[in-house]
Amino acid sequence: MAESVFIGSKVASNSGLIVLLRHGQTAWSLSGQHTGRTDIPLTVEGERQSVAAGKRLRAVFADRAPEYVFSSPLKRARQTALFAGLHTTRLLDDLMEWDYGPAEGRTRTDIRNANGKEWNLWHQGTEGITRELLGEWETTLPSGERITVRNGEGETLKQVARRAQGVVDAIEPLVNDGQMVVLVAHAHILRILTTCWLGLDPSAARLLRMDTAHFSTLSQYKGDNVIQVWNQ
Repeated sequence: MAESVFIGSKVASNSGLIVLLRHGQTAWSLSGQHTGRTDIPLTVEGERQSVAAGKRLRAVFADRAPEYVFSSPLKRARQTALFAGLHTTRLLDDLMEWDYGPAEGRTRTDIRNANGKEWNLWHQGTEGITRELLGEWETTLPSGERITVRNGEGETLKQVARRAQGVVDAIEPLVNDGQMVVLVAHAHILRILTTCWLGLDPSAARLLRMDTAHFSTLSQYKGDNVIQVWNQ
């Protein structure tokens, strides 16, 4: 298990907070392939990770039940909520992962080879990938399931941050009212959403590691929006 950072892990029963839960392992999170809008399921290990994440959540929050659970509509997030024992209140399209466009289904090595030079999502974005990778193709997951991968134009970091800010704007009044809100989604969108909560430039999200089926907590402290628990 990855090392966790705790910042005041005790939560008062009337404290408003946001819990960010990344989905469990998929075949592509294991292989390092960019997984944005391709709707692939959890692996068996991902299911196990999600069950374990639910147990950790209940231990940390002393079985406090969240008032709201919002999930990305993508299968890997919905399955994670289910296996973690969370009852989804609503599916939010704005919690879907970054649309990686030409990077979808490909590793950084694949993109470097296609571009002829090094590529980094945070620095060059989806717009820094050769358009020769646009189109559709089919592949087979290790489970034997056939899927279609669609490589469109993708989203810029600013576009993803705009979606994330919309989620923050919608749930902040719930937090102000002392509610516990759980967001079950994906690494990049949750990391970018964290920068929106903290009032940072979205590029700072590259510094926030979030592992599969790990959770983080955002809250308020002396008038500031803060990180309370990270990558637990």
